Amino acid sequence: MSFYKVTEQESNHKELEKKSAIELVRAMHEEDNNALKAVNKVLPDVANLIDNIALKVKDGGRLFYIGAGTSGRLGVLDASECPPTFGTPPEKVVGLVAGGIPALYSSIEIAEDDLNQAWKDLSEHKINKGDFVIGIAASGTTPYVVGGLKACQNNEISTGCIVCNENSPLSKYADFKIEVIVGPEFVTGSSRLKAGTAQKLILNMISTITMILDGHVRGNKMIDMQMSNAKLNIRARRIIMEELEIDGEKADELILKYKSIRSAIDNYSNE
Repeated sequence: MSFYKVTEQESNHKELEKKSAIELVRAMHEEDNNALKAVNKVLPDVANLIDNIALKVKDGGRLFYIGAGTSGRLGVLDASECPPTFGTPPEKVVGLVAGGIPALYSSIEIAEDDLNQAWKDLSEHKINKGDFVIGIAASGTTPYVVGGLKACQNNEISTGCIVCNENSPLSKYADFKIEVIVGPEFVTGSSRLKAGTAQKLILNMISTITMILDGHVRGNKMIDMQMSNAKLNIRARRIIMEELEIDGEKADELILKYKSIRSAIDNYSNE
């Protein structure tokens, strides 16, 4: 199969510097809608990937994201939201970015060129056959990510990928591939735009639905949410009031006693 890197092709929008702000806003919004349409086309692939991740997670396995640049940062962002939202331990969903923590707030582009570093990073977490690794790369060619997935396959670790080109090198090492083709970027080659938007939408689905399937949501409520600030304490109070059909005073008593939305709801009948 041939490989054509559409993410690097010439933008469909010309002479951007000559356009007004409203013209540019409308044009970018048009391209954002194209990203949504591209995600819509791969929903069955996303669901299949999630089903297989959920099997690993239910057996105690972990989910890892690996990426570089924007793709890596998006993976770290998605992983970092799981503990406060779903009450999971930090090691349950882990995001690794080429260049490590400094690469989260500054560009360390050279870090993505090492084919072996991702496996070294994964090995620090004692990666094993019970885990699942997703490589994120708009181009599908990033050495850090390609080398990481290849090493995972060599070690019989399940793999998936989120890429924005068809038949990329990364897809060859993914047991479950998501190729979301968003087309050329608004600013030529700036894959933090449409490609990043599509990746973020898919990552939202992966983490949220995996956690729903793992029992961290009841009805539509985050019953394992961490109550770590005033806003979240108010949300927890509201969840308990609605779920148990009780007043705020009683909800506060349950929160104070059980320190957990789930425990408060599950133990209410014993009160």
